[in-house]
Amino acid sequence: MKWSQTLIPTLKESPSEAEIDSHKLMIRAGLIRRITAGAYAYLPLGTLVLNKVINIVREEMNKAGAIEVFLPALQPLNLLEESGRLNVFGDDLITFVDRHGKTTALCPTHEEMITDIVRNEVNSYRQLPMTLYQIQTKFRDETRPRFGVLRSKEFIMKDAYSFDVDYEGLNKSYKLMYDAYCRIFDRCGLDYIVVEADSGAMGGDVSHEFMVPSGVGEDILIRCLKCGYSANRERAEVAPIPGENRSSLNPLKEVHTPAKRTIQEVSAFLKVSPDRMVKTMIYISNGQPVAVLLRGDHEVNETKLTKVLGLENAVLADQNTIEHITGAHVGFAGPVGLNIKIIADQAVSVLQNFVTGANKSDMHLLNVNHERDFKIDRIANVRYVTKGDKCPKCNNVLDVSQGIEIGHVFKLGTKYSDALRAKFLDNSGVEKSAIMGCYGIGVNRIIASFIERSHDENGIIWSLSLAPYHVIVIPVNVNDPDSMNAANNIYDELKNDAGIEVLLDDRDQRPGVKFKDADLIGIPIKIIIGKKFTENKEIEIKLRKTGETFLVKPEDVKSKVKSFIDTLSKA
Repeated sequence: MKWSQTLIPTLKESPSEAEIDSHKLMIRAGLIRRITAGAYAYLPLGTLVLNKVINIVREEMNKAGAIEVFLPALQPLNLLEESGRLNVFGDDLITFVDRHGKTTALCPTHEEMITDIVRNEVNSYRQLPMTLYQIQTKFRDETRPRFGVLRSKEFIMKDAYSFDVDYEGLNKSYKLMYDAYCRIFDRCGLDYIVVEADSGAMGGDVSHEFMVPSGVGEDILIRCLKCGYSANRERAEVAPIPGENRSSLNPLKEVHTPAKRTIQEVSAFLKVSPDRMVKTMIYISNGQPVAVLLRGDHEVNETKLTKVLGLENAVLADQNTIEHITGAHVGFAGPVGLNIKIIADQAVSVLQNFVTGANKSDMHLLNVNHERDFKIDRIANVRYVTKGDKCPKCNNVLDVSQGIEIGHVFKLGTKYSDALRAKFLDNSGVEKSAIMGCYGIGVNRIIASFIERSHDENGIIWSLSLAPYHVIVIPVNVNDPDSMNAANNIYDELKNDAGIEVLLDDRDQRPGVKFKDADLIGIPIKIIIGKKFTENKEIEIKLRKTGETFLVKPEDVKSKVKSFIDTLSKA
């Protein structure tokens, strides 16, 4: 392709809307343009990269035995009602009323729809196992779209769904998809890690996330750099905190803390560190109040809490309920004298002589101790991991960092097949629910997360597998007939060689503009016809990633480029 015949609108400056490097560079390099909040158009270079990702995904999914389908983006609400997820999506669901007065959603995900198809088309164990996948646009009404294509209202996903006759079959299907994901991300050149994860709104128990470590990632990664344990923030466990010596329990003491409600305010007022304080949070579980105790420097993990309670969700009590239960204004709740079920985080259970609210407005208690002053009904891990916590496997200090989620695999079990009655007859003629798995990849996120990890001050540094072109040919002076003749000959020779994708910068621009644009769009191999050619008939070949430069004769350009491509394809 010649630059003059395509659309590559590069920009010198980053747009004000762009917050992170990948967003800035995707706009500056002419890959995308914002159409409205959370929606982007892919321009020619961006479309080439997008198709590279899609092709890799499709090849590996096919190789793993998955069968491609293409489902509608429009979804009737009755399917979400059948699965019980209509309220789960809530305001994230984009809906509209058609001319017939029917409310329809733009699909946020396709579990219900694929299960509906299978329940109507599959009725025998002889038709299973089966894994169906698609590459399709999804829609969610993000409250605050940001970071370009990393958090948008519409996004492209590869989603796959496996259907098996039993859990042994699910394990095999899950492993096939897990391995396919590793091959996909390896081929894309991504630096990724796999972590244990919580299934969230998708349901199921076992799941893993594929994460790209990044300081701009909105997910928190918990890793042990010694034994390799890894999990996301919702799933991560910690080693129990050792107990304190309980030989010296100080007398309980009530103190006046006027208008001091928060941990920070009480900590400063009493000169007690937050890790010596316990906060009492009142939740409503199955219509009944329950007190959840956490150390002052810890946060409740509601994902863990709901599992401890055995419910789909637990909600914080409102102000009136809290004041009715505790007899005090919000901010002064405590476990002493509280006549409701009490769940304490493990870190609380080993404390002694700590500070809590007194269940009286403007009052707190010093030297509180459980067993002596109140009873704990259940001890459980209901908090998020924090810095300094130790690995549950080897007791090494855990690393807490950020990451971008690019893929997620779930063992769903029968959550959807039960709800939507996707049944089959087994070899004994007994009706059973299909055992399901779900496997998603954020196609757009692969592009953005790659750029976050692979760029410099000059622009993007593409891997060969994702680059819109392998080679860019740059004649420095397009008005010099010899230079343009050499550039066109090299361009034609490379273009006609199968497997080499080449861009010719035939613009009549200053050399500096061309070189800056070449670095900005990140093509792996630059071929420069400039001063060296006019003086010595030598062609300059420069590698974008390393900056290495090589001088070759025109007749040797093709073989040299092919050797570089062969090397880069193995990197």
